[in-house]
Amino acid sequence: MSTVSIVGAYNSKFGSLVQKNRETGEVTDLKSIYDLMIEAGRGALADAGIEGKDVDGVWVGSCAPGLFANQEHLAAFATEIDPEGLRFKAMTRCEDACASGSVALYDALYAIESGRAKVALVLGVEKMNLLDTKGVTHALATCSYWPEEGAKAVSFPCLFAEYAKGYAAQYNLSADELARMLATVSALGYVNGVDNPLAHFGKGGPSDKLGLFTADAILNMAPEKNPLIADPLKLHDCSLVTDGSAALVIMRTEDAIKAGKKVVEIAGIGHVNERLALSVRPNMYELMAGKEAVRRAFEEAKITTSDVDIAEVHDCFTINQLLCTEALGLSKDGRAGHDYLSGRFTRDDAQCAVNLSGGLKAKGHPVGATGVSMHALLYKQLVGEPIGATLTKKVPQIGVSFNVGGSAVTNCVTVLRRLK
Repeated sequence: MSTVSIVGAYNSKFGSLVQKNRETGEVTDLKSIYDLMIEAGRGALADAGIEGKDVDGVWVGSCAPGLFANQEHLAAFATEIDPEGLRFKAMTRCEDACASGSVALYDALYAIESGRAKVALVLGVEKMNLLDTKGVTHALATCSYWPEEGAKAVSFPCLFAEYAKGYAAQYNLSADELARMLATVSALGYVNGVDNPLAHFGKGGPSDKLGLFTADAILNMAPEKNPLIADPLKLHDCSLVTDGSAALVIMRTEDAIKAGKKVVEIAGIGHVNERLALSVRPNMYELMAGKEAVRRAFEEAKITTSDVDIAEVHDCFTINQLLCTEALGLSKDGRAGHDYLSGRFTRDDAQCAVNLSGGLKAKGHPVGATGVSMHALLYKQLVGEPIGATLTKKVPQIGVSFNVGGSAVTNCVTVLRRLK
């Protein structure tokens, strides 16, 4: 079976793309969900050198546009990217919480593999900042198991705090040890994010102005500047509420090579689901479904962990970066925190760098766009057009995206291979 490759990508600026009047509470939208879709779609098509008329279908990843932006039936708006070229094309919205973007990519890939499509446009988009904190919390909570979790005010920080507690208990970590490990992960995200011109917390942003580039800088913050959100997770252990979009153009690899495109092969995927409710899971110290997703993706791509040069992992909370790092085999179980403390996974790492983009912690986390953004920025790294930080000791050949939805329920792992 012919493989499928990415031949173009685009990532919008991520951030809080609204203006809020603190006195009146009025919110002015500075870049709408529609603006973001058009920008990303046109950007990816231009990058690929593909016209709308040559696209056979559009797949849109978006988590909760009805709640966040009062717009269900969102995929249909993708026609406006190129009204003449894309009219009468098939368009589908995909939802799998924070993994919506990766699932949209996979569904588009299946269409090409089946022969139903030759060229597909994949979009990811979310507009989160029209809502206040309470509204955002509720919208995201609908991605939990509502009867036991969301309905009982168990928010996502609470859910991932259970993983942090389980991890600490399993590996006998003191509260101080765990806090330093998590702060080290957060600091790495901020260090990389400041070099990413598209990042929510980039140059001149809060992390830059406060100099939050070391674990000590974060740990020494006054409690009101880094409050406890859900013990043991603090504010700077949490990803950002972000608006943004990203897009990809994919096609059969053999067609892409013949057409002289910038080709990055989707060499393997793993799409695995965990049980939805935390209460029925066997343990809370590892991503069991995530490990299976990694196994499947690596087996299909015929690689091992030692082949991976760069990885974008789902650091919705700092504890999940540790868990993803271990699930990928980059660290042994229980050792990821120690590895980050020792200085591993930076742009200077001789083996593998993690979250050169700044990750969800600094780049931002527009939930439906995140999976597509991971692939878009890995693509740019692999074709030699990096956005932001780059490896210092080698040219990356293989990148891996590890995107999760919900409380590590939907696990999407993609192996991307640079083709010369």
